[in-house]
Amino acid sequence: MEPGNGTQISEFLLLGLSQALELQPLIFGLFLSMYLVTVLGNLLIILAVSSDSHLHTPMYFFLYNLSLVDICFTSTTVPKMLWNIQTQSAVITYEGCITQMYFYILFAVLDSFILTVMAYDRFVAICHPLHYMVIMNPQFCGLLALLSWIMSVLNSLLESLMVLGLHFCSDLEIPHFFCELNHVLQLACSDTFLNNIIMYFSAGLLGGGPLAGILYSYSKILSSICVIPSAQGKYKAFSTCASHLSVVSLFYGTSLGVYLSSATTQNAHSSAAASVMYTVVTPMLNPFIYSLRNKDIKRALQRFLGR
Repeated sequence: MEPGNGTQISEFLLLGLSQALELQPLIFGLFLSMYLVTVLGNLLIILAVSSDSHLHTPMYFFLYNLSLVDICFTSTTVPKMLWNIQTQSAVITYEGCITQMYFYILFAVLDSFILTVMAYDRFVAICHPLHYMVIMNPQFCGLLALLSWIMSVLNSLLESLMVLGLHFCSDLEIPHFFCELNHVLQLACSDTFLNNIIMYFSAGLLGGGPLAGILYSYSKILSSICVIPSAQGKYKAFSTCASHLSVVSLFYGTSLGVYLSSATTQNAHSSAAASVMYTVVTPMLNPFIYSLRNKDIKRALQRFLGR
């Protein structure tokens, strides 16, 4: 493999969370458990929403999409990590790395878009209740979901194609448990200025933009709740978006934490460990947040499991 010749690159090495052999069984068991809980929990939400006609509403349509995306998001990284631990191999092919990076970016951005659309849904429901069913009609909800997918696919495709044009050095060790874009760019021998510009611009636009939309929606929701005269009415209005607010706080809080930790520390393994929070832990907790806080989901799950 010749340094600097991108056509000769055949594989990368994923160093994972720890190189200590005695920790590998513990890491394998922990991640396998979290992955199974994530898939099972989100699958139950999908089955509950699809099987109960009372949940065929805009809010639960987007929850259905969020659960689907969370399963896909976790499945882009954890199975390969488990396979590497089981086979005691750190190898991922060049094609496999690019593919993993493509789907990781796709579902990370899509997660952000779906959470934003869910915030808009709550905004319309609380601030414009009389026009809710007119505004959030099935065609419009489908269009919002479709646009979220299209923008996520195009962004991920652009960033992945930009990486394909790079030449890589002989040191191909990625200090992470998956092919994260920033770490892959750091291994390139060729100029990555344009890649970095696109990466940070996309992060700002497709990460910061949805967050701004969520904050705006909740500022309007809070204003509407404050003018409700009764305490019971305020509680009922707030309870309809409490689960979503918890999920948003968890997703963006952990993502921001990873960004800050990677910016303030030079320890790549610490950054990798921190990224576990939003790549694995957050998708695992989302079904619990919605099922524990939502009576409709609880009833739907009870009916589905009681069959």
